[in-house]
Amino acid sequence: MTGAPTGWQTLLVSQDQGVATVTLNRPDKLNALSPAMFDELPRALHALGSDPAVRVVILTGAGRGFCAGMDLTEAATLPERATPDLAAAQERWGAATLAMREITVPVIAAVNGPAAGAGFSLALAADVRVAAPTAVFSAAFIRIGLSGGDVGSSWLLPRIVGLGRASEILLTGRSVSAEDALQMGMVTSVVAAEDLLGAAGTIAASIAAHSPLGIRLTKQVLQTNIDAPSLRAAMELENRNQVLTMATADMAEALAAFRAKRPAVYRNR
Repeated sequence: MTGAPTGWQTLLVSQDQGVATVTLNRPDKLNALSPAMFDELPRALHALGSDPAVRVVILTGAGRGFCAGMDLTEAATLPERATPDLAAAQERWGAATLAMREITVPVIAAVNGPAAGAGFSLALAADVRVAAPTAVFSAAFIRIGLSGGDVGSSWLLPRIVGLGRASEILLTGRSVSAEDALQMGMVTSVVAAEDLLGAAGTIAASIAAHSPLGIRLTKQVLQTNIDAPSLRAAMELENRNQVLTMATADMAEALAAFRAKRPAVYRNR
C-alpha cells in the first residue's frame, strides 16, 4: 500500500480500488483500546489519509465487537495516576477521534457489534455509519464515575442526533440498539451481519467514484458549515470550493463522462 506503514500489532489494514479497510484486531477483548491501539490507530489513519491512492476508509472491528472502549485493565489504573500524566494521556486517547475528522478522506464506520465508551466516540467520528443488528452503542463514561463527554462525544453526538437525545444518552449512560440508532439517525442503515462490510463497501465505492478533490472539499464543507455562524458564511465557503473545483481537469472529465454516460477516470490527488 503506497504511503501506509505495515506491521501493525493491533490493526489489520488492507486496500482495494481506492478503499482502505482498517480493522481493530483484538477480538478476544471486543477490540478494547489498549495503549498500543491508541498509538497505532491515529498513525494508520493519517498514513491512509496521506496516500494518494486512498479515497475512502472503512473502520470496523474483528470478531463480534466493534470496540468496547478503553481496556478495563488500563482503566483500573486511572485513580492512582498523577493529574499531569492523566492530562497527557487524555489528549493521546483522543488522537484517533481527531484523526478520523481531520484526514481529508471520508471514513465509514461498519459497526459490527458493541461500540462502547471511546469505541462509541470512534463510531460517532466517522462521516457515515452503518450497523449490524448486533451493534450496541453505549456512552458508558458516566457509569464508571467519569463525565459523560469523552474523546469527542459531547461535540459529535448532539450534531448527529440533536441536543435533547444526546443529553439523555450521555447523562444516563444507557445503551442504544441498532434499531434505535437507525430511528434517531445515528446510523444510516442496519444490515445483516454477513452483509455489513459489503454494504459499507458499496457506499465507499460510490464515494470513491467521484473526483478526489470534490470528495475532500465536500467532507471539509460539511464539517465546517455545521457550525457556520450564518447562511452567508456557509455559502462563502461553498463558493470558494466550487471555484476551486471548476478550474480542474477532474471537473472537465466528470462533466464529459456525465454527458457521455460513462464512468469518469480521475488522476490521484
